[in-house]
Amino acid sequence: QVQLVESGGGLVQAGDSLRLSCAASGGTFSVYNMAWFRQAPGKQRELVARISSVVSTFYVDSVKGRFTIWRDNAKNTVYLQMRSLKLEDTAVYYCAARVRAGDYDVWGQGTQVTVSS
Repeated sequence: QVQLVESGGGLVQAGDSLRLSCAASGGTFSVYNMAWFRQAPGKQRELVARISSVVSTFYVDSVKGRFTIWRDNAKNTVYLQMRSLKLEDTAVYYCAARVRAGDYDVWGQGTQVTVSS
């Protein structure tokens, strides 16, 4: 059974940087497509960035050039480096894995990122 645990969230000021980590256990991490989602208060959850098992990446337009996703298969961990944070980046950030074909089906518990002015 695959489990994901996020860490690294916190309260930062606009313009600061933050790195999120997502540690996976219980499966074969290297073959999973991984992603970071976020959900802001009153808004739907949205995909922020994803990285495939062959390390191709995708970013939503609002974070391009500011966020970087990468994975370390030796550590079973996926990261999200966030730079030049904006107030609108405030959200709960979730790590997700696509273990079976279809939608992302394994989720972490989420980590809060709050950006203040």
